[in-house]
Order: sequence, then structure tokens, then C-alpha cells
Amino acid sequence: MKTTKELLGARIKELRKLRKMTQEKLAEQIGVDPKYVSFIEVGRSSPSLEAMEKIAQALDVEMKDMFDFSHHEAREVSIEQIDEMLSGVTEDQLKIIHRIVKAFKK
Repeated sequence: MKTTKELLGARIKELRKLRKMTQEKLAEQIGVDPKYVSFIEVGRSSPSLEAMEKIAQALDVEMKDMFDFSHHEAREVSIEQIDEMLSGVTEDQLKIIHRIVKAFKK
């Protein structure tokens, strides 16, 4: 399970991408180095309250929206369940499943 710091970073990244904004543009708008934005998004750094307010403003969201992790948690549970189901399949079945999943990604 991801840490709160990782979930927060993933959520900020998701909100940024929904707005078709680069890390560089977000960094410029909040007055920080782009590496800092990257570190936040991968969960290596925790933004200060002041930085959180600036990020929310730049992304045009309320701060509470950055803490909406519900879909990330549901995704993790789904991935864990799929992993458990795949543990009992044969090599041939796994190849078929791989092709099916690959077709969905196109």
C-alpha cells in the first residue's frame, strides 16, 4: 500500500496532467524548482502547507481535492486482486492474458 506522501504526489500529478500542465509550468507558477515538483509527485518530498496552497491555486482546485485518494486505493486493491488471480494460471494462460491486456492498452 502506498504512503500518504506517495498518494498525495500521485494525486497532484493526476490533477496537473488533467490540466495539460507540465511540471515545469507548475513549478514556475508556484515559485519552486521543477525537481521539487517531481520529488513531490513521486513521494520523495512532502510539500509545506504554503506550497500546498500554491499548488491548489495553480491547479484551480480546493486543497481538499488533493487528498481525494479513493480511486487510487480502489486501483491498488484491484491490482492486488488481479495479482492473486494470476498466481494460479499456467504459462500459456498468462500469455493469452498478456495479449488481451495489451489489446486494451491500444
